[in-house]
Formats: sequence, structure tokens, C-alpha cells
Amino acid sequence: MIGRLRGSIAERLPDGSCILDVGGVGYEVFVPLGTLGRLPDAPEPVVLHVHTHVREDQITLFGFARGEDKRAFRTLLAISNVGPKLALAILGTMSARELASAIAMQDKTRFKGIPGVGKRTVERLLLELKDKLGFVASGGPAPPPKANGTAMASPVDDSTLGRVKGALVALGFKPAEADAAVAAIAGDAQPDEPFETLMKRALAQTS
Repeated sequence: MIGRLRGSIAERLPDGSCILDVGGVGYEVFVPLGTLGRLPDAPEPVVLHVHTHVREDQITLFGFARGEDKRAFRTLLAISNVGPKLALAILGTMSARELASAIAMQDKTRFKGIPGVGKRTVERLLLELKDKLGFVASGGPAPPPKANGTAMASPVDDSTLGRVKGALVALGFKPAEADAAVAAIAGDAQPDEPFETLMKRALAQTS
């Protein structure tokens, strides 16, 4: 299986793929639309993280600028009725981090306008991906956030704040950044404040 290619763009094709010249061999690689437009022309080098999709009658390469986008692509493929073209279309409109944020926030509006993604598909994505984003879904154990080395006094249960921190880390923020964001919202958080609202407030602290 091909997992990574380094070469230069020899040709951009109208079907959303490109020909990547690697040592004189041209590989046809399908790339998310947003990524394809940012790739430099030859002779500038390009590194693509590649998913090799094998079918009985065809082998197709899908390339991504970042490893996390490749992992998101594979995660999408595990969802029922989501094939490579649909997964690529989703990642053509948002990065892996933006996708994870949309799932964490259960934000249906983020998927509007994506070809092939209707209401039922969005609902299925939000439901099934929740179980594939680590702390975002499970609320697994995470140490209570601290400020200046001291445990925070908050009316919100520590496990909920731990979920928020874990979700932020799952979205790609450093643990120290997650700690700071949660510390900023913990003091005035309400006991009955839902996880989704706390996440929105914590994300606002990171912008």
C-alpha cells in the first residue's frame, strides 16, 4: 500500500485529481478541492499523505497535505453509506480540525452546501462520528483543569470540565491551551450548563 508520496505537480485534472511526478513516475492522486488549489506548481516539492483505496476492479489514491486529514478521511469511510467521493467532498470544505469541531458542537449548519450531504447524512455523521472522536464523545477520564497549579472552584462537575478539556485536546489544541481555555470559563459556569455550551465558550477563548 502507498502511504506517502513526495514529488511535484505535473498536471491538475478537471476531475479533482492531479498527476504527481515522483522520480519520473506519474501517480494520479485525488485531492480535496481546497487542498488542490494550495499545492505549489512544479518544480516545488509536494508531500502528500496517501490513502490507497482498493476495490476489486480499481486502485485509487487519495492524497492529503496533513496526516490528520488522512486520518479524518479514513474515519469518514467507516461511516455507513459514506464513500471516498463523499468523504473527499467533506474534507474539501473543511479541515480535519474543523470537522472535529463541527462534530463536537453538533453543528449541522457546517455541512450545508456540500454535494451529496443531505439532512439524513448530516444526522448520521453527527451521530456516528461522536463515538470516534475520543473524549469528545465518551467523556472519558481527564484530570480536572487547574489554574496556577490549584484546582479550580466551579459549580460545574469536574468530569464535565474534563470532557471539555479532552475535547479541546482532541481538536488539536495543546493541553496547556485547553487548560487555559477551561480555566477562563470555569468560574462563572452554571451547574446545569450543557457540555455543548461550555465547548462553545471554551472555543471562544482560544480564538
